[in-house]
Amino acid sequence: MTKAQATDAPLTADAFDALVRARRSVRGYKPDPVAPELIAAAMQASLWAPSNCNVQPWSVHLVSGEKLRALGQAMMDHASAGRPAPDVPMDTAYRGVYRDRQIGSAKALYGAMGIARDDRAGRASAFLRNLDAFGAPHAAFVFLPENFGIREAADLGGFVQTFLLALTARGLGSCAQGALSLYPDIVREHLGLAPGALLMVGIAFGYEDPDHPANAARTDREGIEGIVRWHG
Repeated sequence: MTKAQATDAPLTADAFDALVRARRSVRGYKPDPVAPELIAAAMQASLWAPSNCNVQPWSVHLVSGEKLRALGQAMMDHASAGRPAPDVPMDTAYRGVYRDRQIGSAKALYGAMGIARDDRAGRASAFLRNLDAFGAPHAAFVFLPENFGIREAADLGGFVQTFLLALTARGLGSCAQGALSLYPDIVREHLGLAPGALLMVGIAFGYEDPDHPANAARTDREGIEGIVRWHG
């Protein structure tokens, strides 16, 4: 495949706003595979995400079908026997308004699935679904190349958001998952990857199953007045 080329196709503000609002975290998928050319088109569009000095600090491994199911099973098995060992520690303690948002999101999700707050078994089972990419037919594992740091990780986040929007524009559901980065050594083993690059995030994607209860969950966003401070 040749390198991506820029285009000047116009996009209205209303169309862009609608696309951004249409994207959400999908946690239940139909088993139907996505055509390779559709995946490639979404990925090709994502390559235009901005990055510092255009270094494009990301690499992506796409995993599908039975290989993804086997990888998910291996991570679920390991979760029952050992602690996570992510390349980048996930040990931030959310406090204040951030904790409130986290609780609100969890309440919406578990409420949609009918799992009570004190249902430990139900919550544990729901968590394990994360490690199988929620049964999605495809997942993208996004790595930060060796010797890159926080600045480049921020750029990688922009690439991830662009890919999510590109999938949404093509009628596909997706979910960016920190959980898919909890066992990077298992991912590397299954994909035959050498140590070095850091696994930052996994992205489940495919056709949404509208009947899955998790997909009834909805979250809101903080208003602009709670986020933005105007100067000048």
